[in-house]
Amino acid sequence: MKKIKALIQNTFIYKVYLFFVKHYRLFFHFTYLPFLFRIRSKKPITKGKAVFVEVSQPALSNNLQLIYRYFQNNVSHEPEVHCLLVNKTTKREQRRRLKALVLSMATAQFVFITEGTDRLSGLKIRPETVFSQVWHGCGAFKKFGLACADGIFGASEEYMKKHPFYSGYTNVFVSSRNVVSAYEQAMGYPHDSGVVKPLGVSRTDVFFDNSFVESAVGRLLSVIPQAKDKKIILYAPTFRGHTASAVAPDFLDLKAAADALSEKYILLIKHHPHVRNAPAIPDECCAFAFDVTQTLDIDTLLCVSDICVSDYSSLIFEFALFERPMIFLAPDKDDYIDWRGFFYDYSDFTPGDVVNTTGELIDCVKRLETSFDKTKVIAFKEKFMSACDGHSTERILECVMSETK
Repeated sequence: MKKIKALIQNTFIYKVYLFFVKHYRLFFHFTYLPFLFRIRSKKPITKGKAVFVEVSQPALSNNLQLIYRYFQNNVSHEPEVHCLLVNKTTKREQRRRLKALVLSMATAQFVFITEGTDRLSGLKIRPETVFSQVWHGCGAFKKFGLACADGIFGASEEYMKKHPFYSGYTNVFVSSRNVVSAYEQAMGYPHDSGVVKPLGVSRTDVFFDNSFVESAVGRLLSVIPQAKDKKIILYAPTFRGHTASAVAPDFLDLKAAADALSEKYILLIKHHPHVRNAPAIPDECCAFAFDVTQTLDIDTLLCVSDICVSDYSSLIFEFALFERPMIFLAPDKDDYIDWRGFFYDYSDFTPGDVVNTTGELIDCVKRLETSFDKTKVIAFKEKFMSACDGHSTERILECVMSETK
């Protein structure tokens, strides 16, 4: 079978087929879609029309929900949600969804997006349209965009400048003045452009809502009743590899952690949304460790967790709002630096102990039972989350509405 496959791949017809597939993609994204957009843009803008774009997620993510609710309740035109499912469905379905989005965007007064994508880079956004990047993460941690161009993780700088992933924005909203320069570097905006605005991150407003925070325990117990009378350790690592083939790290020895900690703690595991095949939890650990990736949202988990164990995930910024301890299980940090890189020195940046083994992690958890100095976490919060105070959505909407023409 392998020999037959190799023979087929060496044929002239197959090479022509690959050439066609590659160039059809370029034609569709960067010629056909912009053409459709220009034609539809001849129609007038629909006043109050808001379009919400999810690049990879199958539904509206939490960073868009409060903004969506505002338009749903205050604007006569029903807001639209377009989920592109990039790398999550067939190429044909992705093209169908992109076409529908482009036709809709052409007459929208407001467009909101939470990720970067080159699929829209050929569009010349109308000056009447307020196009806002409501980034899905807080702070600035892992490099992305032009900041890691020509690296192992990033695309080539030549390609990203020709087909930019972050083009046409009226606004990019971020969590603190201290991270503005990182986003400008990653997205290719000059420092004096004023596009990147430290007005806060909408999804963090719920953490200042006492009723939401207090009800989080009930939501947890409805799914994991075993959590009653236990302290919660949240393990939320980021993915490894490229987004299309993301895998979860497998550094945590669940059996050793259960043996040492199960009397006082339970472990809730939340994998990154890009991860499709997460490591299974051994049967002997099922009373201690629970994979809640599909059953509990991250906002609830951040509210109820006593300790957060992560590695390179930006959720540490949100968790810092609670001023609780964090531990960083990062035995592959040197490889990860080579793979993707950080905006800051990792060891100086992290507001908690960095450990390499499960044994070190266990020791750190036990030390935290008697000694936790939150000074470093508070300084971290003030540096990276200063614009997140429960009123981020209010400021974002005020800014967006003031820019309508």
